[in-house]
Amino acid sequence: MLGFAAIAAYAYGLVYHLLQLRNDPHFNPILLQVITGIGISLHALAISGLLLIEGGLDLSLFKILALLALVINILVFVSGLKKPLHSLYLVLLPVSALCLLAALTNPSTKPPALMSAPIQAHVLISILAYSLLAIAALQALLAGYQDWQLKHKHQNILMRTLPPVQTMEILLFELIWAGEILLTLSLVSGFLFFDDLFAQHLVHKVAFSLVAWFVYAILLWGRHSRGWRGNKAIRWTWGGFIAILLGYIGSKVVMEFIFIQ
Repeated sequence: MLGFAAIAAYAYGLVYHLLQLRNDPHFNPILLQVITGIGISLHALAISGLLLIEGGLDLSLFKILALLALVINILVFVSGLKKPLHSLYLVLLPVSALCLLAALTNPSTKPPALMSAPIQAHVLISILAYSLLAIAALQALLAGYQDWQLKHKHQNILMRTLPPVQTMEILLFELIWAGEILLTLSLVSGFLFFDDLFAQHLVHKVAFSLVAWFVYAILLWGRHSRGWRGNKAIRWTWGGFIAILLGYIGSKVVMEFIFIQ
């Protein structure tokens, strides 16, 4: 019930956002933040009930996607209290509603997972890293769209709501730095706490996570040493994020929907 209430709040927030954009692209986002905050609170209560089941944690694909959506929303919500990030809700609200709906309507594809405290810490760090890098990918997409619109001298409603290009780029690299640090902690904790990566069927995930780590490291070096920005920064950001998707989502799809057959 709480999950469907969260979906309704997200849907209402999206409709409200679109209507406000049509009337005034520079509208005050306070009410939108309130609506989104209600949706996030309901989402958190719903996902806790979905993940915390008898016998351990349910870490099946759709439950994890709903958890990632929640973490991303929380990060954007908190950052949005100081920075004009409400344009991101145009993507986050419908995606979050779909992820939560999938988690509510699809049965678990994995048995409950019993994990020690260090492994739980590793999982939490990994989720935070993936969430930050997902926001960075979305931010890069918006920055690329903004750059394209400016080059073609277009000014639609979305363009008028976005912060200046320089602000968008600063935020993008702040997210990448934070995500890279957490991804580093995730990889280190994984090597420390998992005794046998082959037995744990994690090789695929670790390999792509390492690829992503190197892609983001090269991007941050290029930004610092060569002043990379614009389309080059966007391409490298998405290159790293695609590696993350292939490593995490791809491995879960293989393990839950292919090997289970």
